[in-house]
Amino acid sequence: MTLRPGSGRALRPGSGLAPAVFLDRDGTMIEDVGYLDSLSRVAFYPWTVDAIRALNRAGLPVVVVTNQSGIARGLFSEAFVDETHRDIDARLAAGGARVDAYYYCPHHPKGTVAAYARGCECRKPGRGMIDRAASDLGLDPARSFVVGDKWLDVQLGCAVGARAILVRTGMGAAEEMRPPENVTADAVVDNLAAAASWILSSLKSQVSRLKSEVCNRAI
Repeated sequence: MTLRPGSGRALRPGSGLAPAVFLDRDGTMIEDVGYLDSLSRVAFYPWTVDAIRALNRAGLPVVVVTNQSGIARGLFSEAFVDETHRDIDARLAAGGARVDAYYYCPHHPKGTVAAYARGCECRKPGRGMIDRAASDLGLDPARSFVVGDKWLDVQLGCAVGARAILVRTGMGAAEEMRPPENVTADAVVDNLAAAASWILSSLKSQVSRLKSEVCNRAI
């Protein structure tokens, strides 16, 4: 797992654990091109910057959690993944958006690079990346959201008690047609923009409900 330099601190110091949005990378934020091994192949969806900026403006930490088994398979290095995330950061910043932290899993049980060829707790749907982010950044997974284009992202959300959203971009449309047993998304939407809208609407409804409960108690 890797943390973006400079972000290893609570995002809301002194204010308790914060809800966050945990985003898959390939197929959710950027187009899934297989094993991404060149910056020239990084392609944003047209709505990515706007969607992440909306989450930023709502005060929600945005954390990327991504399986990068290409490292274990010897297709690219950890240094390249870090470089890719710096490139993504620059493109987001140009549109006034940001990712607060990046975590990735470099492992795979069938990897060809000995240092990474193993099972682990961080490979999705394992919860290791979110647990690490929660500890590092002062986040509350149970009040958070997980967004991705695969059922393993939904399974991750269920594992940590978050609300899970499947997007139809990337592998999502195909995944939607073959849901695994006993796995249900809280929402299935077209893309990250729709996911951001669902998240913000959910939070607004939650705030309204809490206000109503407070008022009812005061009567």
